[in-house]
Amino acid sequence: MSMLPEAPGLLPYWLLVVVAFSVWNTVQCHQSSHFARRTFDGPAASTEVTPFASRLFGSWSFLSGLVRLYAAYNIRSKHLYSLALCTYLIVLCTFAGEVLVYRTMKVGKGLASPLLVATTSVVWMLAQWSFYVD
Repeated sequence: MSMLPEAPGLLPYWLLVVVAFSVWNTVQCHQSSHFARRTFDGPAASTEVTPFASRLFGSWSFLSGLVRLYAAYNIRSKHLYSLALCTYLIVLCTFAGEVLVYRTMKVGKGLASPLLVATTSVVWMLAQWSFYVD
């Protein structure tokens, strides 16, 4: 059994790269709330990003990474592909809600990475749907 996904194309490898960052984010968020505060930068960051909220965000990142890991190795599964796509849509909706509706975050350096990764992933996965999903 190969350690890398055996499906053709680059999308499975992209998912693995994002999984690695999810694990890194999980470790960071469980060690300190500093990293979550940097992502959730805005008027509410200092009061609402508590150590508990940081660990919760880290756990959420880990769960999303786990879904993406399974999708990377089972990229032809319509259900896993759809779930992985949904994890990115949830990221976009969550951050859009915080910025536009609740106004608890501001667009800045901390938000750039999650938005870039989620947007790239959604566009890529939608564009490649018929290539990977039977």
